[in-house]
Formats: sequence, structure tokens, C-alpha cells
Amino acid sequence: MSAKILDGRQAAQAIKAELAERVQVLTTSGHQPGLATVLVGDDPGSEWYVSGKHRDCAEVGIESTSRELPATATEADILAVVDELNASTEVTGYIVQLPLPRAVSTETVLEAINPDKDADGLHPMNLGRLVARVSGDITSPLPCTPRAVIELVERHGQSLEGKHVVVVGRGITVGRSIGLLLTRRGVDATVTLTHSRTPDLGQFLRQADVIVAAAGSPHIVGPDDVKPGAIVLDVGVSRQVGPDGQSSVIVGDVDPAVAEVASWVSPNPGGVGPMTRALLLQNVVEMAERQACRG
Repeated sequence: MSAKILDGRQAAQAIKAELAERVQVLTTSGHQPGLATVLVGDDPGSEWYVSGKHRDCAEVGIESTSRELPATATEADILAVVDELNASTEVTGYIVQLPLPRAVSTETVLEAINPDKDADGLHPMNLGRLVARVSGDITSPLPCTPRAVIELVERHGQSLEGKHVVVVGRGITVGRSIGLLLTRRGVDATVTLTHSRTPDLGQFLRQADVIVAAAGSPHIVGPDDVKPGAIVLDVGVSRQVGPDGQSSVIVGDVDPAVAEVASWVSPNPGGVGPMTRALLLQNVVEMAERQACRG
């Protein structure tokens, strides 16, 4: 069999259409949502991703601003920009694009963000709220990529309830927080967290009803690792030298041959990536709506 495609581009467009209507309501009432991005250095992948976020903002009516710093920026330089954005009344939420230069403490920078403006949902306070609430409404930003994974599956008519989800990767962006969302009441999945150093990783993958591959390790999930009929989401991104020996190409964590075993596969690119950007916008809109309610 050949897997069906979890089309992130199509689903993201549907979300952005919904958000555009909500933004119109906000702006009409005098509450203009605004997103800022902080980009340090000149990594091509980060530059491409940030520019995509600004294009998305324009589509739905969110104002956006960009702060760009050189790769030589110090931690103090970055924290000064963070302080500025925390104080800005025109910025509803913002993100500091990761990764940061090695000399900069990612933890220090993330913790300096005002939790109420944490568009990525990665501030320790917001993650802590997620830990503390297994059910009920959460009135703080949620981590975008884990939220995007769930939304992508559900918008294709698939339920995660009762499913065994095996996550590959333990990074802050996906692996360390996705289980908190997947095991909430209303989603009700069972989660196993693995990583590149898990002994006999394949034995865990073959038990999975759903695989979320987010290790950033090219083709770490192969067709022999997948239970027939499983849902497989390719989240991790690596870059390799292209066929011409000069350009770089994006390579996912999932071998393309997995499509011959799985029931559903998300492409990479074109799967979780567009959804992550859409859910970032949703965080900003939700933050603006909460601010509007507070007056």
C-alpha cells in the first residue's frame, strides 16, 4: 500500500483563513495583534523560516516586525532586544529564532521573555502550566510544533485517543513537551519518548501506532521500523549536500520508503513545518484576544 499524505500546507491555509476572521474582529475593536521576530546570525534555514512567518502574518492581518542581529551578537545584546520587546505595547507576542550562537545561553534568553508574549510557548512558566494541567482550558501559549503535530493529524480525520505514540527526539522544541499535550484529557494518547541513543530504537518504533520523528537525524526511521498502518510524522530537519555537490537539500528523519508501510505520512517539507507557522500565528491571536478581554 501507499500512505496517504498529511498535507500541512492545505491544513495551514485553512487555519490561516480562520485566523484572518478573528484578526478582523480584533482590529475592528482596536486590538491589533503584532508579532516580532528576533534573528541572530545568517543561518539560511532560520532566515527562510523567519521570512515565512512574516509572509504568514501579512496573509491574516497581523502586524509584524523583525529584529536582526549579527552572529557576533553577545548574550547582553540579545537580552537588550528581549527587554525592548517585553516593554513594547505594539508587540503582542514574539519569538527568538533558535538555534542561537553557541556562546549564548538559550535558557537565559528564553527565560527573559515575558511569558505572556511567548509566541513559541517555550518559556519555563508556560511549560510549567502545561505540566500542571492535564485537563481544562490553558490560558497561556502552547508549544507550536507539538500543537501542530496534533492539529495536523486531527484535521485529517484521525484520532489520537488510545493510540501509542512513540516520539524520537528529546529537544526542547518538540520532544520534551509533546508528551504533555498528547497525554492531556481530550487527546488521551499514550507516549513513549526515545532518542538517538535509545538502545534498539527499532523495537520501540515497531510498537507505535503513531511515530513523531523529531531527532534531526536523516532517515533515522526506516520502513523496517514501522508497523504496517502506522501514522508517521516527519518533523526533524537536516541539510545535506545536493546532487550538484554545492547546494544543500532538506532531509527529514523519515526514509521515503516508509510510505509503502504506513497508512499516513507527513511530508518534509510541506507537513508539520507550515502547521508550526500557522500555530504560531494562532498563539499570537489567542494572546491578543486575552489582552482584549482584560481591557
